[in-house]
Amino acid sequence: MAGGGLKMAQVDFFRKIPTDLTEATVVGAALSVTAGFFMIVLFVVELWAFMSTTIETGVTLDTNAETLLRINFNITMMQLQCDYAVVDVVDVLGTNTMNVTKNVEKWQLDENGKRMIFQGRNREQRDIAHDDHHPELHVLHANGVHAPSLSEAEFDEYLKENPYVFVNFFAPWCIWCQRLEPTWEALAEEVERVNEAGRDAIDVDVVKVDCVANRNLCGAQRIQAFPTLRFFKDGKQYGIDYKQDRTVTAFVDFLKQKVELEKTMQDWHPRRKQRMLEIKEHPGCMLSGYVLVNRVPGNFHVEARSKLHNLNAAMTNLSHVVNHLSFGTPLDRDIARKVSRYPQFQKNHPLDGLRFVNKDYHQAHHHYSKVVSTHFEVGGMMSKTREIVGYQMLAQSQIMHYQEHDVPEAKFSYDLSPMAVLVSSKGRRWYDFVTSVCAIVGGTFTTVGIIDAVLYKILKPKQL
Repeated sequence: MAGGGLKMAQVDFFRKIPTDLTEATVVGAALSVTAGFFMIVLFVVELWAFMSTTIETGVTLDTNAETLLRINFNITMMQLQCDYAVVDVVDVLGTNTMNVTKNVEKWQLDENGKRMIFQGRNREQRDIAHDDHHPELHVLHANGVHAPSLSEAEFDEYLKENPYVFVNFFAPWCIWCQRLEPTWEALAEEVERVNEAGRDAIDVDVVKVDCVANRNLCGAQRIQAFPTLRFFKDGKQYGIDYKQDRTVTAFVDFLKQKVELEKTMQDWHPRRKQRMLEIKEHPGCMLSGYVLVNRVPGNFHVEARSKLHNLNAAMTNLSHVVNHLSFGTPLDRDIARKVSRYPQFQKNHPLDGLRFVNKDYHQAHHHYSKVVSTHFEVGGMMSKTREIVGYQMLAQSQIMHYQEHDVPEAKFSYDLSPMAVLVSSKGRRWYDFVTSVCAIVGGTFTTVGIIDAVLYKILKPKQL
């Protein structure tokens, strides 16, 4: 056993010098302290370099095999009611989806632009009933005009003299207005008949306003669509616009409810009455959701349209705020946190928070986006690297002008780049770090040893 130990000792690379053969010096101690400090500094710098990563980018052909692209949006239309705001999708393959409803929500806004009423999904406007059995208008007028037409000069004074007024804002060219006109005259006759009977009287005046002849008046009333049926109390709008069936029976029931509500409100607390009187329909609407489109150039646009009204192109204002616009499926929180360190991920929503206000009618902002697929390599020291697909945008906007009778639209066009960007973070391997640390320790020890030997040779004779 002793012989084996001696043979094993022959391969010792780190042979020891007896203590009585060594000599400690002040210069050696100073060099040892300096060497230790130097090694600590280099170790910290090397550790910092090991923990840091560099971001590298490259460009390649986009090989994304997905057939659909998701567009996420949150847009506030500042002067458009939710009832008239629709989202359409069009692309170069011929897809033309009118009024996307599945994944779009609407919020009615107050006068300050804050969310007030949840309008639900962007559902199709329901059908309403119409009366088609009334005689022609000239027959109804045989015994006089019962629903007078007010001019701009007469309107305010008429509303002051009559406490309750039900007004039909119409345009002669509007097909829905033409269909409603005999029913509206029949309603005025029915109200007069009920009042003359003296039982369950309806103290409401039924009138109409031609918005072509009285354009300024309808502009001041913010009439966006024809016909707009609005109830006034003491010269001010009372409640939201009427949107139910357009039949005499439905109109009479509505007016009776208004009158009965007024009688009931007499016993209410003044503050509750005030809140009731302040309820009106503000023209703001927030559209939030997403659409799935083909991965080809196309656009989605917000347009003012209704299947039960003719839009007033002269009063359609498509001013809007882009609260958010992005492409691709949203990432979960953990993945988004990992990807957020890439500058390419942080700056891919260039339209977010921007306001696009139309100072004049017959115009709207159009937005053009170049969409670039971006592949992020995400991983950690202990986890496997995975590829996350995101999208970057290059966007620009401009004002487009429309003809006088064309309803403008806020359009968001997009085009996908055939190239993709590869983004990855490069860091040092652990074995590189260990090698560098060993080099620091060994190199420093060897270099200082050489310096110590030289100084010892130089200074020893002087000490003697």
